[in-house]
Amino acid sequence: MRTALVYHGEMTAARLLWEDPECEIERPERLTAALERLQQEGLERRCLQLAAREASEAELGLVHSPEYVSLLRGTSALGTEELRALSGQYDAVYFHPSTFHCARLAAGAALQLVDAVLTGAAHNGLALVRPPGHHSQRAAASGFCVFNNVALAAKHAQQRHGLHRILIVDWDVHHGQGTQYIFEDDPSVLYFSWHRYEHGRFWPYLRESDADAIGRGQGRGFTVNLPWNQVGMGNADYMAAFLHVLLPVAFEFDPELVLISAGFDSAIGDPEGQMQATPECFAHLTQLLQGLAGGRVCAVLEGGYHLESLSQSVCMVVKALLGDPAPPLSGPMVPQHSALESIQSARAAQAPHWTSLRQQEERPSPVSPGGPKFEAAEAQTSAVLSSLLDQLHLHPTPPVRTAVALTALDAALVLPPEVLLQEGSAPQEETQAWARLHKALAQDTAFIALGKVLHLLNGILDGQVSSGIATTPAIAVTLEVAILHGLSHRAQRVLCVAVGHLDRPPDLASDGRTLWLNIRGKEAAALSTFHVSVPLPGTTGGFLSCILALVLPLAYGFQPDLVLVVLGPAHGLQDPQAALLAALLRGPAGGRVLVLVEQESPSQLVGVLARVLHGEAPPSLGPFSMASPEDLQALIHLRGQLEAQWKMLQVAAPS
Repeated sequence: MRTALVYHGEMTAARLLWEDPECEIERPERLTAALERLQQEGLERRCLQLAAREASEAELGLVHSPEYVSLLRGTSALGTEELRALSGQYDAVYFHPSTFHCARLAAGAALQLVDAVLTGAAHNGLALVRPPGHHSQRAAASGFCVFNNVALAAKHAQQRHGLHRILIVDWDVHHGQGTQYIFEDDPSVLYFSWHRYEHGRFWPYLRESDADAIGRGQGRGFTVNLPWNQVGMGNADYMAAFLHVLLPVAFEFDPELVLISAGFDSAIGDPEGQMQATPECFAHLTQLLQGLAGGRVCAVLEGGYHLESLSQSVCMVVKALLGDPAPPLSGPMVPQHSALESIQSARAAQAPHWTSLRQQEERPSPVSPGGPKFEAAEAQTSAVLSSLLDQLHLHPTPPVRTAVALTALDAALVLPPEVLLQEGSAPQEETQAWARLHKALAQDTAFIALGKVLHLLNGILDGQVSSGIATTPAIAVTLEVAILHGLSHRAQRVLCVAVGHLDRPPDLASDGRTLWLNIRGKEAAALSTFHVSVPLPGTTGGFLSCILALVLPLAYGFQPDLVLVVLGPAHGLQDPQAALLAALLRGPAGGRVLVLVEQESPSQLVGVLARVLHGEAPPSLGPFSMASPEDLQALIHLRGQLEAQWKMLQVAAPS
């Protein structure tokens, strides 16, 4: 993965020159702390490093009025008292003699990043900038923001590169009202924002930050607001918002480019947000967005004022952009009641405009989700961030990201250069011990394949390999061995997503350590809390609903140590579907995924699976088509049976 990092040291020049408690948190150390952490973690040197350029005044004019640009140009000649007086004309803004230069560099960095990604010089990237931009409007600075960096990037992508569909994801804790105003009547830009709202009692105190503000004119339905009405939202709440609001709409919209207004005041410890999402959550969010637009994702820094939380979160995003597996999410995956109310409101407001949201019936659950209560405490924040660092040091990224174990080498197979073609096998005694479970495993080819599978699985469970693919002529019995071996070798919980005509092994213990999910089952059935079967949907819309509304909520709720994805007999998946499934399932177990495919599977399928497990973007599913009534009914039936036990399935607040 070629990831661009755009930065310029001169963006640290602007600083507050007078006493102002509201503005003092926006300081140069925000950039230096983030950059130093990227350097310490060895991430900066892995990126394509680009020095930011200034945006031209013509480029600034894509969004901002000439009069406003001229006013900002003049600030470089003003004295401190004049700067203070001008700053007072705007809401939560300060100017410095270097502001115009810094703001032009910030805007130019965003444009430069878009150019790098859309010309193929990079796959994705991060612009590490200040001042931030998403509050800035056509002719007004606001909330530390001078020029609207992400809005300029979107306009530039449209005009310079001819793009027709751009998704902007604003995960800053404040509503990006500037971006919303700029695109609210434009159906070519889908703008999603979650933000601390508290029923309008949090800055910027705007009625149009609520869920029912959905755009104007032709742009109705292309503004998606998800207001948080309580503080303390955590990993489960953020993931639920993505799975049940943003991603269904985004896949239906099918963007050509994803821009992230990447504010980390929505992370734990930040004094502005007072939220509880931990830094690794932003790696998961980034990874999910890489399933869109062919992976063309450009993140641009917005807010973030707790330096430790900010710098860790920035590193997590860069690691995800580089293709590294995201660490498993910490804490209980149980959305809070208030979060479910917000999700329900956003879905209700958007459903008239998006088929993907109308496909799913919403019923308030009779069961209270019992989410964790929020307690604001700096000591708690420090403990969480310290714990995350310990976890990363105890469980470092495996030296091999992806390995492939084949029983026979296919000359037509094309693998990325960094993917390991595994040649080793488990010790003969270990393979023989497991082969005794089934006669079919004693046959020569199946026995050889089993040894390779066990060797690969040992590498994954021992932390030497992150993920892998193996072929076998005896897939059902090899799968049973893989489950049992995983459970006896460090994995406390194993998620098995079996696609095709595969039955759950009859001797598998019903102890809650294995979640068996069969896609292409004969009927939709929850045979138990940990045994679920669903028919394979026949359309892109049905497939996406199955993955986003069923498979991923179950997977994240289960919090497995290992994910087994099995493409068995008559699995029926097209290559892009199999690739998307594997890519999205990298998240729940921290990248520990083993994909088993039949020995006769086409080399093209093995190749695309290897690429997505290695961090590349999956190919497009093609045009969105609505799910069939039968597929919708099956999904609704299953969710109704399961959501009392699996809280991540809920899309409405309990009654």
